[in-house]
Amino acid sequence: MNFTLEEAVEKYALPFESNDDLTPLIDAIGDAKIVLLGEASHGTSEFYTVRAKLSKMLIEQKGFTAIAVEGDWPTCRHVNRYIKGHEDETMTARDVLKAFNRWPTWMWANEEIADLVDWLKSYNSLLGPTQKIGFYGIDLYSLWESMEEILYYLTRADSLGVDLELAKKVLTCFEPFNRLPEHYAIATAHHSQTCAIEVGRLFSSIGANEHLYPTDFEQSLNLKMNALVTKNAEAYYRTSVQTDEISWNIRDGHMVEAINEVRKFYGEDTKIIVWEHNTHIGDARATAMKDEGMLNVGQLLREQNKKEDVFAVGFGTHNGTVVAANEWGVPFEKLEVPSAKKDSWEDVLHKTGTFNKLLIFNEENREHFTKSIDHRAIGVVYNPQFEAHQNYIPSIIGDRYDAFIFINETTALQPLDTKQ
Repeated sequence: MNFTLEEAVEKYALPFESNDDLTPLIDAIGDAKIVLLGEASHGTSEFYTVRAKLSKMLIEQKGFTAIAVEGDWPTCRHVNRYIKGHEDETMTARDVLKAFNRWPTWMWANEEIADLVDWLKSYNSLLGPTQKIGFYGIDLYSLWESMEEILYYLTRADSLGVDLELAKKVLTCFEPFNRLPEHYAIATAHHSQTCAIEVGRLFSSIGANEHLYPTDFEQSLNLKMNALVTKNAEAYYRTSVQTDEISWNIRDGHMVEAINEVRKFYGEDTKIIVWEHNTHIGDARATAMKDEGMLNVGQLLREQNKKEDVFAVGFGTHNGTVVAANEWGVPFEKLEVPSAKKDSWEDVLHKTGTFNKLLIFNEENREHFTKSIDHRAIGVVYNPQFEAHQNYIPSIIGDRYDAFIFINETTALQPLDTKQ
């Protein structure tokens, strides 16, 4: 039987009124090993709190052992150390989150994440050293911080001095750019010489000498990941002046590499939860991104793993408030999110009843959600007055996600009182 999209929503949507209503979603996830939890913005409280609740349920009921987020490796390592009992015990979650001091700080330095970090630390306190839940950053913006982490570690651990000398050469290569990646990007557009060769040599050498280094508190993983960030961040910034598509693909490819390294570190059967924007976790092949030659985390992980091992959950809202900024690097604001664009996915969900909904796409109903429709995406830079023309991505929702959580009216994230 054929349904219109509105009829399909009315037939298959489940009310989402409390955390108990998430049970059907947990059941649908089944034995998946990689659960991708999206968000339609980086500044909406409900997206964070619902993802936190889902993560707790997956940890407690399904044996998930790691959370990977769209954040920098070095700063997320502070959180990981804290929840596993390797930081000063007088510190609080809010103290630890002050490590997120680079714009946009609010993405991870917020009250919603502080509550999750408190829960993770408490939960881990009851587990043995090898059973504790980990928290990891899989993004690549920390080029300089990761280089410094490598140099700091090798100064103390590289008895042969081979990798240390290579690390010094890498740092020297980047020094003229004054910690400003855009300066490096511009320079490489005009000169053939780049730091790529030095970075490649360092990454290869660290991989070859991995067995020589101490393994105290995940240090081997830390060294490898910072080297991976350095290698891929260099390529990302070098290509950022060419086309957005190339640099986007490098970034999402890096995040998949990082997820795979964390899973490898924990063991072959590791179950991992990934927190990222919908544009990263929803399969790019089901969006207009495909026409521009762009791929993403959701697509790559689906291609690399069995179908049943990857489960993606999208999030969306009709209206409310959000934390964002009107241009890159400026202080954040609490902004109004206008009612969804007419005939968009969010508008359809609103018109079929102004209540929160959960949709699970499966073999029974997926065919009814194969119409391409505009789907809202809000980034850290957001101008509500222009959103109808800038913030919608044509998507086949039933192919992009395995489930979708709709919060009809949402509220802004609660940033910690920290430097923006």
